[in-house]
Amino acid sequence: MLEMFLKGGPLMYPLLLCSVAGCAIITSKFFQYRSIVRDIEKPLADLQKSRPAILQPLLADTAEGYTEKELAVIGTRQIREIEKGLSWLALITTIAPLLGLTGTVTGMIRAFLVIEKSQSVSPAVLAGGIWVALITTVAGLIIAILVHIGHHYLEKKADEIAFVIKEIVIAIGTGNSHGD
Repeated sequence: MLEMFLKGGPLMYPLLLCSVAGCAIITSKFFQYRSIVRDIEKPLADLQKSRPAILQPLLADTAEGYTEKELAVIGTRQIREIEKGLSWLALITTIAPLLGLTGTVTGMIRAFLVIEKSQSVSPAVLAGGIWVALITTVAGLIIAILVHIGHHYLEKKADEIAFVIKEIVIAIGTGNSHGD
């Protein structure tokens, strides 16, 4: 595996960075979302007692008599906080295959330079250069596919959390209890 990585050339390093960053964000968000879901899927009375971190601005502000619209703005701010970092996954999903293709194109250029400078080129030498160039494309596509799957899953989870937060805002605004 290390041999393939090294043969892929210098663009394998930014691809490695994309892979590590994507895995870190996905893992971090997965555990964050799991914790938030566990904390907020309770009746409003229990939420007001336990005061989960994500709901503290909403629950604290009810004592100040905010309107439902003001609570909605605060809820939207909390939802944006939850979604932080997801845009990086979208960026990695876009950049990784482009880096892979750039590696392939630069590798092909090198292969054609060898053809240009040599009177006779063996097909084995040419094929070897081409498959090395294709390593970056495969790496970029694999990274993009896996990060895209993680991104999609996390977006769905963030939407579910946002829906619950909106329900809580409505319950706070109308004085009804959530989850009863």
